[in-house]
Amino acid sequence: MKKTRPERRQGSAVVRGGLVPDSTYDQRLLEEQRSTDWLHMDPWRVMRIQSEFVEGFGLLAELPRAVTVFGSARTPVDSPDYELGVRIGRGLAEAGYAVITGGGPGCMEAANKGAVEGGGVSVGLGIELPFEQEMNEYVDLGIEFRYFFVRKTMFVKYSCGFVALPGGFGTLDELFEELTLVQTRKVTSFPVVLVGTEFWSGLLDWIRTTLVSTGKISPADVELIQVTDDPEEVVRIMVEADRNNSARLRKEEEAAEDTVAAAE
Repeated sequence: MKKTRPERRQGSAVVRGGLVPDSTYDQRLLEEQRSTDWLHMDPWRVMRIQSEFVEGFGLLAELPRAVTVFGSARTPVDSPDYELGVRIGRGLAEAGYAVITGGGPGCMEAANKGAVEGGGVSVGLGIELPFEQEMNEYVDLGIEFRYFFVRKTMFVKYSCGFVALPGGFGTLDELFEELTLVQTRKVTSFPVVLVGTEFWSGLLDWIRTTLVSTGKISPADVELIQVTDDPEEVVRIMVEADRNNSARLRKEEEAAEDTVAAAE
């Protein structure tokens, strides 16, 4: 049935018609305050933010090992990028990983579809936007967030790797956030894989010739990014990184046990 009224998802709620506000929760949180009303409003916003964290943690805590896949919501279903997304989602699911996306159309839908076809868990973490973007039909577990920073926390906390298909500002935003977290060692053993050598080549050239050459980042930082056109290579990278991380954690646990035993 064709929609005849405007509609907006707000967290777990749906509002339509005249109840659709002119701005989002993020806009109202971040806008410049011109009165002292914020002294009374912001503490209550904290409670809403807290509730989003609690809901997200509760719903995602029992996920199996997961990989986040990002890419453009504008990718056509009949495009090569969409097919790549399906193959990556399917391969990750068959390797035992849940697949997390932003829950929207395009590349996100493709990865969710592949996860379902591969018999895995398909997760969508949506966000309230000024324009409606529905959760795609291949999402098994979907959560709608009001605040971007809460949603971003969920992507990082419940993923052991990040895959970026060709995308726009949203994909770039997530990509550079993950790279910053890895570079500053806020997360460890977190592979970042770009899919589409031709699409990403210009950005990578700029990183090497401008950021590295002017000392803004070190040459070793470029090695944090892996690039491929092969869905099987994406899965191999994730499995290998996961295996190495598990081995590292076991060594750390054994070392801790030996320290305790020696102290006794």
